[in-house]
Amino acid sequence: METQYFRHYSACLDRDMECKVYGHAGRPVLFIPCQDGRFFDFENYKMADVWAPWIESGQVMVFAIDTIDQETWSNKGGDPGWRSWRHEQWMHYIVDEFAPFVHQMVNERNGWEGTPGMIAFGASLGALHAANLFFRWPGLFSGLLALSGIYTASYGFGSYMDERVYNNSPVDYLRNMAWDHPYIQEYNRKKAVICVGTGPWEIPETTFALRDIFAQKNIHVWVDVWGKDCAHDWPWWYRQVPYFVPYLLG
Repeated sequence: METQYFRHYSACLDRDMECKVYGHAGRPVLFIPCQDGRFFDFENYKMADVWAPWIESGQVMVFAIDTIDQETWSNKGGDPGWRSWRHEQWMHYIVDEFAPFVHQMVNERNGWEGTPGMIAFGASLGALHAANLFFRWPGLFSGLLALSGIYTASYGFGSYMDERVYNNSPVDYLRNMAWDHPYIQEYNRKKAVICVGTGPWEIPETTFALRDIFAQKNIHVWVDVWGKDCAHDWPWWYRQVPYFVPYLLG
């Protein structure tokens, strides 16, 4: 498996950000680690082994990035307004700075032109971030695989609410989205999967809320609920990835 490490300065965050790229060709997959995670979690937690069949066959290139959750969602004692502002900077680092890097690299490797859509992938808090990117910027993302997420910003911000927190809380902004919003047509041209278990450490309620919102607004997202044996842990995510990836790539 071809791998490459990069360190880039981010003007959005005013700091260096690191990433690692897995694969030599194929569609771009953006991996967002779990809470407080780092880019190397994709490899250290053996998720690279799970994706290896699609990486080594040239079907996907996985771009594993860093979070800044310790400054934002996990910093419960910090000022919530500053934390929401900082998180929004991270989101714009991804869409304004990292996405063009992905597009350039994928186009060079595949001989493509244009802006190939990324598949956003994450588990736990990474699933919230992945879903939020997909629903807020559907022009940049062609797919979504979100596992064991919690999809309201109250997880990180409690009862505090401002415009930035609202814009990072999918249950809230999707519930209020007009039924004829043009984004809905964009969602429905793509493939998105949201999966959660009902076993140990899983918190499925916000996934259920999204499922109801999707049904009300005719948003075509595959919401899959697994059983009481399915825990909020890596061994289950290892099972779910090969179950859903063929659908996303098909």
